[in-house]
Amino acid sequence: DPFSAAKIGMAKTLVAEQRINPTWTIYAAPLIAILQTAEQMGIQQAALLDNLSFRAEDLNVPDRRFPVTDYFKLYQAVYDISGDADIGLAVGRISFLKGMNLQLYMATVSRQFRDYLNLIPSVIKLRGDIGQVGAYRNADLIELRWEPLLLDTARKRFYSDEILAASAAIINSLCVLPVPTVNAQFTYPEPLDTRQLEAIFGSDLAFDQPCSSLTFNAEALNYPLLQQDYYHQGSDLKQPFRDFFGNDDPSDQLLLNLKQSILQYLPEGEVTIDKLASKLHVSRRTLQRRLSDRGTSFLHILQEVRSRVALRYLSDDRLGITEIAFLLGYADQGSFSSAFKSWHGVSPRDYRRG
Repeated sequence: DPFSAAKIGMAKTLVAEQRINPTWTIYAAPLIAILQTAEQMGIQQAALLDNLSFRAEDLNVPDRRFPVTDYFKLYQAVYDISGDADIGLAVGRISFLKGMNLQLYMATVSRQFRDYLNLIPSVIKLRGDIGQVGAYRNADLIELRWEPLLLDTARKRFYSDEILAASAAIINSLCVLPVPTVNAQFTYPEPLDTRQLEAIFGSDLAFDQPCSSLTFNAEALNYPLLQQDYYHQGSDLKQPFRDFFGNDDPSDQLLLNLKQSILQYLPEGEVTIDKLASKLHVSRRTLQRRLSDRGTSFLHILQEVRSRVALRYLSDDRLGITEIAFLLGYADQGSFSSAFKSWHGVSPRDYRRG
C-alpha cells in the first residue's frame, strides 16, 4: 500500500512558531479570494486596504508575494466590518473554484484517489507561508489535518475553515464516486450558529480539539479519478498531451515508459532515479546502464520532460506560473523560471507573452 504511514509522513510535521517570521510571504490568490468574499458581502475594497502593504492593482500579478501579515490583517478587517464568522468557509469555496484547473491537471497524472492524495501536502505551498495539510491514516480512516505555521492562528476560525472547506470540496469533486466527510474537528470553541459548518462538513462536528482536521473512509483511496481530456487537447488544440512523446521512437518502450512515469511523479517534487527504477521494476544500476547505452542519463531525461511539458502548460492560460512550477516539481516559481530560461533563453512569462 503506497499510502502507508511512511508515505503520508512525507509531509514533515510543522513546528508551529510563536512569532511571525518577517520573511514569510503569501501569494496573491488567497488575498484575492478574501477580497472577492468581501465584495459579495457588499464591503467596499477601499475600506479594507488602508492598513495593508499593497494596492489593489498589485494583485494583478498572481505570482507576486506579499507579507503574510497582510493575509491575517485582511481577514480581520473583513470580520470587523461584516461580523460574519463564516468568512473562511466562503473563502475556501472560492479558493477551490479558482484552483479547479490545477486540480484537474493533477488528476490526469493520478489514476486512483490514493495517488492524488499523496500530492495534497504539497498543494498548500501554492498559497504561501501559512501552513500545510498533512495526511494521516488511522485504521479505516484517513485524516487530513491542518497544520498552521504560526501557533497563534491554530485556534482562530478563519484560517482552518478556509483550508478545510477547500480540502473537502477537492476530495469530493474528483472521484467517480463521492467521498463524503465522516467527521470534522476544530480547534476553536463551538460557534452559536453551526449551520454553515454542517452544510459543508456534515453533522458530526467536534470543537475545542487539539487540531483542525477532516476524516473520511480509507476505502476511498481505491476510488478511480474521473479522467478529463487535458491529455487529449490543450486550449490551443495544437499539442495533444497524451501523445506528447509521440515523436520518440515507438519501439523504445523503456524511454517512453520512463518519460510517462516522470510526468506522473513530477508534482510530488522528488523525482529520483531510485523511485523511477522501482516504478519500472528494474534496479537503479540497470536503469543507469540502459540509459547510458542510449547515450543519455536520467537527469537529462528528467530535464527534457520538464522542458517539453513546460511548453505545454504555458500554452494554457488558465494555469499560473506558480501552478506550472508546482506541476513540474519545483519548490517555487523562481526555481522554475531559472530552469526554463536555461532551456529556452527566455523567462516563462516572456515566452507566454510572445
